[in-house]
Amino acid sequence: MPRAVSDGADNLDADMDNGAAQQQHDGYNVGAPPKKNLLAEFAGTVKETFFSDEPMRRYKGQPRSRKLWLALQHVFPVFEWGSQYTLAKFKGDLIAGLTLASLVIPQDIGYAKLANLPPEIGLHSSFVPPLIYALMGTSRELAMGPVAVISLLLGTLLQEEIDPKKNPLDYRRLAFTATFFAGVTQAALGFCRLGFIIAFLSHAAIIGFMAGAAITIALQQLKGFLGIANFTKKTDIISVMKSVWGNVHHGAMELADNIDRSIIFGIPPGCQGKKNKKLFWVPAIAPLISVIISTLFVYITRADKQGVAIVKNVKKGINPPSASLIFFTGPYLLKGFKIGVVAGMISLTEAIAVGRTFAGLNDYQIDGNKEMLALGTMNVVGSMTSCYIATGGFARSAVNCMAGGKTPMSNIVMSTVVLLALLWITPLFKYTPNATISSIIISAVLGLFDFESAYLIWKVDKLDFMACLGAFLGVIFSSVEYGLLIAVVISLIKVLLHVTRPRTALLGNLPRTIIYRNVEQYPEATKVPGMLIVRVDSAIYFTNSNYVKERMLRWLRDEEEHQKEQKLPKIEFLIVDLSPVNDIDTSGIHAFKELLRTLEKRQIQLIFANPGAAVIQKLRSAKFTELIGEDKICLTVGDAVKKFAPQLTENV
Repeated sequence: MPRAVSDGADNLDADMDNGAAQQQHDGYNVGAPPKKNLLAEFAGTVKETFFSDEPMRRYKGQPRSRKLWLALQHVFPVFEWGSQYTLAKFKGDLIAGLTLASLVIPQDIGYAKLANLPPEIGLHSSFVPPLIYALMGTSRELAMGPVAVISLLLGTLLQEEIDPKKNPLDYRRLAFTATFFAGVTQAALGFCRLGFIIAFLSHAAIIGFMAGAAITIALQQLKGFLGIANFTKKTDIISVMKSVWGNVHHGAMELADNIDRSIIFGIPPGCQGKKNKKLFWVPAIAPLISVIISTLFVYITRADKQGVAIVKNVKKGINPPSASLIFFTGPYLLKGFKIGVVAGMISLTEAIAVGRTFAGLNDYQIDGNKEMLALGTMNVVGSMTSCYIATGGFARSAVNCMAGGKTPMSNIVMSTVVLLALLWITPLFKYTPNATISSIIISAVLGLFDFESAYLIWKVDKLDFMACLGAFLGVIFSSVEYGLLIAVVISLIKVLLHVTRPRTALLGNLPRTIIYRNVEQYPEATKVPGMLIVRVDSAIYFTNSNYVKERMLRWLRDEEEHQKEQKLPKIEFLIVDLSPVNDIDTSGIHAFKELLRTLEKRQIQLIFANPGAAVIQKLRSAKFTELIGEDKICLTVGDAVKKFAPQLTENV
């Protein structure tokens, strides 16, 4: 349990001033809520986990037409914010949408290249998905489309199954299949309200993963940036450096020429400067300006005939249908499913994290389950309209926010501009140099480095930092999937450590009060003679019940040795503060029974203080309260001390 929660549990005992500390609890016993039958308890748990009761409360007492309207608003939030839409909001959304389009058009071409897909598929993915999200999403700032990390992940995983150069059609089909199952996974999580699953990718793991992915993406762009023909397909830093060095060693003069050309075409987007609120449009439009200038330069000078690698053909036209291309049978079905689940979880985690960040900044809340349903739906539809996985990226969402985006309408404006580009402008990208696209990607991924968050993680929690570092090193020295696996494993180890080794604290009395606090946190707190007061800061389950019992006995053994050395009164009572214990299972109760038997042999009485509703209910169901005695279950630690050692509180 984190220190903040552990220390906060101190307040559950009796947070009162000296005057209130004299309050008596005579006549009050520890209560328990009415016991539910098995069916009612199971139904309540299922309802709390899978179904929201908020819509039900809104529907009560409403006419049928109103209920229908509320149902439409629940599924399609556009009906809610659209009914309050104004011209002032549209002005902000229009500027934001146009600014976004100038940023995403060149980026989408580069991200498609990163995924080993034709450039037009990147543009397709910024046309249909944003339209679907605008209808179903709840975030005002999230801007939808391809992102660097997911593009790299797809490009890495897909090419392990199919060679994109030798079999481009099946490669594309597998990409659509992965996108379909990514959407199904996201929508299912939202529909069943299972978003807590993505919590297994902790914030620290994502920080490390993003930083590692940024380095990997940047290294992968050396192929296009330096004009290297024979480049490794592996993504780890060692393989990439070997590939670069091999090309330098065997063709230094040719590489030098490529470096010259790369400097010409690569500098403009790299010199965008830092983003700020007043000049947000400078980095936003810089990629498009770079593409226009470099493309015109190549076209006028015909530098492509002198060896400058260019994008070549970008197919013109609106998204063609692709539902028939998805692998619903055959050997690639399972492979597409596995890749889709992994990519879908990562993209979902990124979108939810970004959405909540901007919602917090602008003082409103997003509905996590609706977000998952919206993301899933847009990717399912996208897979059927020649798109690959889209999500809400931080960079484009930040531009959307700073440009004045007020509602998801900015996504519609951006999508409309992308549509016009697909219909009219795409042939002009034929002469765009690969070096420019590569430099745009490198410039874009620089924002994935979050040194401040990594340093904060190091200061706050070393285990969290290990997850962060593990993800980072795993990505850059092995692969994206191994980096994720390492991060998840370390995060799970951290959870298991907290679950199996919960914190316990030795409590003492604050002078002149009946308040009892952790003696390590409050050195002035004094131990009660003849009593050992221990607090357990976690639920007690089969995973930690034996540890909790053994830890209490160890506290007792250490304290008895200390009492003998100091020639203090023998310990007669063990008081267990159960304030932070929100649940207990049969293993926990069994451990307490064993503890009780051990204490009885040593002539020490066991006393419980402030058990919660679920705990006292289960203790009574197991008849443990009869075993220990109802009189030994007290409201507070102060009551327990007063009851069994009244002479100690006479002067308080």
